[in-house]
Order: sequence, then structure tokens, then C-alpha cells
Amino acid sequence: MKFLKNLRIFSNDLAIDLGTANTVIWKNGEIVLNEPSIVAYDKTTDRIIHIGNDAQEMIGKVHRDIEIMYPMKDGVIADPRVAEGMLRAHIGNIGGNWARKIIVCVPSGVTEADKRIVRDTCEHAGAKEVHLIAEPMAGAIGIEFNGERLDVLEPKGNMIIDIGGGTTEIAVISAAGIVCEQSIKVAGNALTEAILRYLRNEYKLVIGERTATNFKHNAASAYPLEQELEYEVIGRDLVSGLPASKTISTVEIREEAIAAPIKIIITTMLSLLGQVPPELAKDIYERGIWLTGGGALLKGLGHRIAEETGLQVHIPDEPLLAVARGTGYVLDNLSKYRAVLLKHSAYL
Repeated sequence: MKFLKNLRIFSNDLAIDLGTANTVIWKNGEIVLNEPSIVAYDKTTDRIIHIGNDAQEMIGKVHRDIEIMYPMKDGVIADPRVAEGMLRAHIGNIGGNWARKIIVCVPSGVTEADKRIVRDTCEHAGAKEVHLIAEPMAGAIGIEFNGERLDVLEPKGNMIIDIGGGTTEIAVISAAGIVCEQSIKVAGNALTEAILRYLRNEYKLVIGERTATNFKHNAASAYPLEQELEYEVIGRDLVSGLPASKTISTVEIREEAIAAPIKIIITTMLSLLGQVPPELAKDIYERGIWLTGGGALLKGLGHRIAEETGLQVHIPDEPLLAVARGTGYVLDNLSKYRAVLLKHSAYL
């Protein structure tokens, strides 16, 4: 037994949350990497020069020979070649140029073609064996409540809302499977884009993507705050072309800028609740709803959903990492959780 434990220390098996906004990697029982899914690409040399945090620092500050690229879009791989290069670099940076086994989480509504792209990309990046798991399932497994892990194997209903960068995954899970689900392309990036569009249309102010993201984290909310605030936003005036600043309130951002995407998420959630079988609806009434993903950190979102549904809403510690931790837990306990993996004809 001691020999087997020592073998695990040197294992190159990986669990990967290959998200639109962030790439999170689990290895040997812990998260070893959490960086933006961003690549800086030198067009003159046809090479990736920076990835992750280093590439993010270059957004909006590069010359014409360097392109900032996002290999993931709406939760799936948009540019396989760049995604492969990013994965190769990450795998190398965490201590190895290959991985014997990789489990990757994907949106629940992913197509068979997208599954193949993910699998091929991971294999080209060095994996010998690739498995896929649906994001809401991984998020549910990654939740710990009162010191215990949420049990997705028992025949009990658990409702998960995972709000990532590119997609929001809403699912009801029972007996190691997804009973009903909705995957929509309205999530964290849509909120950022809504803020960019609002400032441009209403104030003729153009700001950068990083500025909009930071502003979202600080000022955006889905429910009235105890103390509404005002924030200064600095960008470029669309009319004069000169640097300018505007003062925007949290009320304005909530009720004008991001109201539409929040309403879409809420409406989709309510629609899915209407499809839940009665016995599972009873479980959800007793257990409540779980929020995971970076979007769970949006101020007041839990209160808003609780008010709309009359149900308890739970947000685990570090909800951004729940999907990666769940994927890693499946990797480390594969014999127990093999039933939760997505089936694919290529594996049969």
C-alpha cells in the first residue's frame, strides 16, 4: 500500500477545467494551476510567446505583430492548435511533458464534434487516455457541505447552477446522472460585454476588457446592496478621442447594464425547475440550489435566486474552483465515479 501511495506522488494524471475564462489543473490531490485561458501569439514567428497570467498582462498593450488569443469560446475549444499549445505549455510548467490520463470537464450541452475536438487536443498535448465529464456534474462533486461532499451517486435530487465565463450550466442531478439540464451562452463574459456596451452607448466611453472585468467584480450586483456606491471609470471619450472618466452607480449597473443577461439566467433556471419530476422537486425544496463557478461571486445573486424561487441558495467556499475540484476528485476515485463520465462512441 505504501508503494502505491509513493507511485501517486509521481503520477502525471491530470484533471482539467478548461474554461472560457480560466484554466484550472488538478494533480496529485491538489490544484496546481489556475490561470486565465489566454495566449499571446507572435504572428511574425508563428509562436506562442506567453500564456495565462503573463498573456493577460499584455491585453490592450501590444503592437501589431502580437495577437492576444482566446482558444476557448462558450466553454468549448474554438482554436484547437492554440489550445493544444496552451495545454502543452501548462503541462510542462507543472512538471512533465506528458500525462497518462486526463479528465476534462465540458458544458453539458456539448456536441459530439466538440467532444472529439477536446479529446484530440488533449491527446496531441500528450495525454494517453482522455475522459470527459459534464461541468454541472463536476461542480456538484466538488461541493462540500458541513464537512461532507455532496453525494451525486445516491438517488436524491441536487440542483446545480454553474456560471462560468462562456456558459451557464443548470442541471438537476440524481443517481450519478443528469436528469434535466440547460446550457446557455450567457455567463460572466456576457455580463462584461453588457457593461462595455452600456458605457459606450450611454456615456460614449470606451474602456478596455480588463477594466470592464474589474469594474464588474467591484460594482456589479444582481440584488440591491445595503449600501449603493458610485465608481469612477476611466477610458477614452468616443467623441473627442481624449482620455475621460465617468462616475457610475451600482444601481445603474444592476438595473440598466446587466439586467438583461441576469434575467435570461433567472428565466432559464425557472424554466428548468418546471421540468423537474415531483419526487426530485421535493428533494430540491428540502436541499435548495447550489451555485458554482465564478459567476456565483456576483454580489446578491444568491439573494436574487432565493427571492425568485422561494428556495434556499447555497454558495460553497471558492465556488470558482468547485468544477476543477470535482473533476480532480473523480480522477482520484475513478473506480467509484466512472458512471458520471460522459459516454462517447470513440471510447467504446
